[in-house]
Amino acid sequence: MNVEELTIAQVHEGFTSDSFSCEELVKAFLDRIERLDKNGPRIRSTLALSTTAIEEAASLDQHFKTHGKFRGRLHGIPILVKDQADTKDIVTTYGSMVAKDNVPDEDAFIVKKLKDEGAVVLGKTTMPDWATAWFSTSSATNWEFTHNPYKLGHDVGGSSSGSAAAVAANFAILGVAEDTGGSIRCPASFTNLVGIRCTPGLISRTGFCPLVKTQDTPGPVARTVQDCALMLDCLVGFDPKDEWTAAAITAPKPRGGSYAAGLGPKAITKARIGVVRSLFGSKSDPACHAVNSVVAKAFSTLQAAGTEFVDVELPNLQHYMTTTPAYVVRSRSDINSFLATKPHLPQDIASIVPPDPQHPSQDLTSAVAHGPKDPLTDATYLQRLLDRDEFQRRITCLMAEHGLEALAFPDVQIPPPRHEDTTNGRFPTCWDFPTNTLLASQARIPAISVPAGFTEDGLPVGLEFVSWEYREQELLELAAGVEHYVSGRRRPLLE
Repeated sequence: MNVEELTIAQVHEGFTSDSFSCEELVKAFLDRIERLDKNGPRIRSTLALSTTAIEEAASLDQHFKTHGKFRGRLHGIPILVKDQADTKDIVTTYGSMVAKDNVPDEDAFIVKKLKDEGAVVLGKTTMPDWATAWFSTSSATNWEFTHNPYKLGHDVGGSSSGSAAAVAANFAILGVAEDTGGSIRCPASFTNLVGIRCTPGLISRTGFCPLVKTQDTPGPVARTVQDCALMLDCLVGFDPKDEWTAAAITAPKPRGGSYAAGLGPKAITKARIGVVRSLFGSKSDPACHAVNSVVAKAFSTLQAAGTEFVDVELPNLQHYMTTTPAYVVRSRSDINSFLATKPHLPQDIASIVPPDPQHPSQDLTSAVAHGPKDPLTDATYLQRLLDRDEFQRRITCLMAEHGLEALAFPDVQIPPPRHEDTTNGRFPTCWDFPTNTLLASQARIPAISVPAGFTEDGLPVGLEFVSWEYREQELLELAAGVEHYVSGRRRPLLE
């Protein structure tokens, strides 16, 4: 059974026409994982796999046969879950070898929501230790990297590394990811996917190991905008155990009752978009030039369709993006609060992660682990919070002043780097990694990555749109237009 590039709609049509069953579909995906992820090219995007997925699929088939209707909006859809989220009866490591025997006895809130909608969890996906790096390697994988499905030897970004690689490589239809500083959008960009970061609070974090609670948000990665929107419908909602999800109650509901309602190319043809030129890499750098060329071609295509692009600049942009991050100030406290719910694990990340990085990509991991136990004791914390809130206001005012629907720029200034770039000095620290995703993360506003095309070397490039709070549906509409006119998605050739 060929499962490549299947969408939710195609799967459900296959079920209703009796072309294939959920059990057959799940077996086909698990077979593909075995052939191409665990063997063959060994993409290495998955970790522990479910031992009950086939049984669950058979149960869904029986439900459909008995009742004549689907169990939910994701009936029979195979998904993979970032190892940052607890999954009942499946080993969950949070990227760390210290949790190699950790088997949660209940699902993270949104994992349960997805199962209630009929999704079938195939297993867990790779991520760097404690979601603290831009590269895919971790102690949980004995420092092996996840390969980019489009070019082996190149990375997929972090920290939702495996979720992005797996969905791109057609090992599942959807992937659960999580974004604090860009951990959905960077991997989506590097693997030719659609990935959306929501306004924090729309989606519960209960059962997720945190990084910075004030800006963490889970979210979907998918191959199409439509599937991304449909998954988002199933993720958003109030959770009494996560008080931040009060936002899901007060936020405006999507028009038409779904983030996928009315998706099409129309919005992009009437949009006025602000291009943040300072977030494009230097033309003299061949890697940056390759990305700039792909984005420029996409802009030209969209402009011909009617999109208006306006160059804009935000004063002190680099100041806001580099001084507001609070990882080293509060992540130790946030991670420790989660460890306190796992009495069988060490109770302080400082006792897990050594002061000197175990791997060159782990400098932030060590800095986080040995930051203050209480962020309130750090003299810089208050100013970071004040600047962060000011940053959000200034971005929103900039868009209002220029009558913009969104801001646009490449997610990352370079194409997917090689694995060896973690050790050859190309990026001396995590802060030298040229990602632009921190803009939306630090301002705590929504952003979406959509495929813009490929470099001449065959490496994916993602285009990012950013807007103000609760504009997820508008961002999805813009991305649908890019998808239609630019057509940047193509499957990787793995066999």
